[in-house]
Amino acid sequence: MADGRNRADIKPGHEVSIVLKQHQRTGELTRGIVKTLLTKSSSHPHGIKVRLESGQVGRVKTIH
Repeated sequence: MADGRNRADIKPGHEVSIVLKQHQRTGELTRGIVKTLLTKSSSHPHGIKVRLESGQVGRVKTIH
């Protein structure tokens, strides 16, 4: 498992765990399949922002 701070490590179709905006304080993770990458920069210290196939948006914490 890798962390989600580098954009090159994440591709649509990958299974990831993300933190939703409303769960940033608790750190609760949501697991899903990446649909689109929303962060344009090559890396981000809090994780690359993605949209899951379920429509949920958050920052990647782990790549499975």
